[in-house]
Amino acid sequence: MSKADGMNYAPEGRTRRVVEAGEFVIAAMNLDHGHIYGMCNGLIEAGAELKWVYDSDPARVEAFVQRYPGVRAAESAEQILDDPEVQLVAAAAITSLRGPLGVRVMRSGKHYFTDKAPFTTLEQLEEARAAAAETGKKYAVYYSERLHVESAVYAGELIQKGAIGRVVQVLGLGPHRLNAPSRPAWFFEKEKYGGILCDIGSHQVEQFLYFTGNKDAKVVSSKVANYANKDYPELEDFGDMTLVGENGATGYLRVDWLTPSGLGTWGDGRMLILGTEGYIELRKYIDVGREQEGDQLYLVNGDGEQHMRLKGKVGYPYFGELILDCLNGTENAMTQEHTFKAAELSLIAQRDAVRIEG
Repeated sequence: MSKADGMNYAPEGRTRRVVEAGEFVIAAMNLDHGHIYGMCNGLIEAGAELKWVYDSDPARVEAFVQRYPGVRAAESAEQILDDPEVQLVAAAAITSLRGPLGVRVMRSGKHYFTDKAPFTTLEQLEEARAAAAETGKKYAVYYSERLHVESAVYAGELIQKGAIGRVVQVLGLGPHRLNAPSRPAWFFEKEKYGGILCDIGSHQVEQFLYFTGNKDAKVVSSKVANYANKDYPELEDFGDMTLVGENGATGYLRVDWLTPSGLGTWGDGRMLILGTEGYIELRKYIDVGREQEGDQLYLVNGDGEQHMRLKGKVGYPYFGELILDCLNGTENAMTQEHTFKAAELSLIAQRDAVRIEG
């Protein structure tokens, strides 16, 4: 992964192949964010066949074709949407365009897999909900900070086995390095990126719902600020929110663009999951001051203290499960309700956030 920022975060390997060649055909389009590579890696490793790519920028297409030899460059989005062989379209469009593109893809008869954040407005969310119900197609979201992080995957397994009892609180920290010169202009336009809680905050909300076993939650409070980047007045470089789930579990989630240049990776993402019988700490991308390798998990419960190095040992089951869900009409990878609820709560937190001036 890139030390500079998270744009190039694209894990590889440890994904179980679930289909044979040609059984599940995909295409990629709107390559505005580097997460498209992680999305495609996971699907290809699970057996998907990448047939097409389309983007209005030839340079992005050329780089993509070099990364995935054999993929064909489409002349238009319509060429992909009109191809009856394509079953799913993966896209990482400008954030404000992701929802409308998803509606278009689903209404063309294909499943849609988008980078997070999936929407910038609640109106876009409702349009996608309606289209998913109308078409029966999936609107899947790349919540990579759980789905493409082995320590987070394993934390879910531990919780399901009862390793820490009932989860009562999640503390999620999602710092990112800004590296402003590498960012496109739209990244700094509020209308296009949606705000920090809508954007990288959606990762944290999804994890809160998943680890606490909640289908819904209330946003108790939220705040945003621009502390250190006054040259970009529409940027929010700090945000946090407090949630309470239906089952009483609470969450404090903080995201920021304030990672210092001396850190060995793009962000010291951590999560502390408190249960009635123990707790889990995830050091996802680095064990700062100790090891450069991420996917470090610490478990403390009645059996004692454990430190687990999980990189390369757990895998990423989501991608194979998503493919099988698309083929079989099941919801084992992630329910559509959960996908949309994580987006909804992050949008509400963004809409209602107190703006701190400082």
